[in-house]
Amino acid sequence: LKMLIVPLVAASVISGVTGLGDVRSLGRMGGVSVAYYATTTFIAVAIGLVMANLWQPGVGVPLAGATAAQKPHVADVGPTDLLLSFVHPNIIGAAADMKLLPVIVFCIVFAAALSTLGERGRPVIAFFEGLNEAMMTMVRWIMWLAPAGVFALIASRLGAAGGGEAFVAQLSGLGRYALTVLSGLLVHALVLSALLWMLVRRSVIGYLEHVGAALMTAFSTASSSATLPVTMEGVREAGVPDEARRFVLPLGATVNMDGTALYEAVAALFIAQAYGVDLGLGQQLLVLVTATMAAIGAAGIPEAGLVTMVIVLGAVGLPTEGIGLILAIDWFLDRCRTTINVYGDSVG
Repeated sequence: LKMLIVPLVAASVISGVTGLGDVRSLGRMGGVSVAYYATTTFIAVAIGLVMANLWQPGVGVPLAGATAAQKPHVADVGPTDLLLSFVHPNIIGAAADMKLLPVIVFCIVFAAALSTLGERGRPVIAFFEGLNEAMMTMVRWIMWLAPAGVFALIASRLGAAGGGEAFVAQLSGLGRYALTVLSGLLVHALVLSALLWMLVRRSVIGYLEHVGAALMTAFSTASSSATLPVTMEGVREAGVPDEARRFVLPLGATVNMDGTALYEAVAALFIAQAYGVDLGLGQQLLVLVTATMAAIGAAGIPEAGLVTMVIVLGAVGLPTEGIGLILAIDWFLDRCRTTINVYGDSVG
């Protein structure tokens, strides 16, 4: 998965931004849509951070074997460091060092410039669209093999725990983590419902009757892209104009990943707490920004959040091996966060 991160994120971001067309002609609908999706993703990450700080799900989780490495060093992050994390003097060097926040920023600006070139830019856009499809296919192949690897990893961890109190602590920590993510997703769903009522005065219950099939499809497929046709039909039945739904929903399926961003924030704090690392305000702000940006680069396919999780962990200096702590329950949480992703798309 780590091998795929740079080309996957670059191709996903570039193809997503260029898919909007010429950025100079987005108009009011385009500007409002992008602002809405960015704002709700930011809110989702903030909710995740608050829930993880309140529940402290990773405290007391025992680390065994290779995972019980030396306590990672996490540097303090000030306002200047936070701003400088968006840029890098050498974009190739940033990618090689897995400093992917400046890579995402570069790809957004590059794609925006590419979209203004008209016919001259089409071959390059087609290249990145093909690269994006190829990378997502490779991710699907890896995810097809993932159950065997996850089984071995979980068996190794539980065996190293040695039974007794350590074993119970492992399961307890995983349960607290799952409850933290689920409660955060529920809070965010309530926020989205409140926005729906306040901004357009729509009955939430009535709206859910129309998009319920899309939400169930999202839960069953764990893919916002695969759910898009069902979402389009649901919002049509809800009375959304064709012009709006045909523009906003494909955009949301590409760049709006509220549930994924929230999960990445909770997972980052859970892993930090398990390793005994206290993330300060500056570091949590960096998680906030990075998770928001990484959600843009997340593909709308099952388990894509695990790939972009590496970006968030790397930004604050946490070991990527910590992802092994959450794999056992991720298959279920992936379906839940995809449901919130699709609900956020439809509300937009």
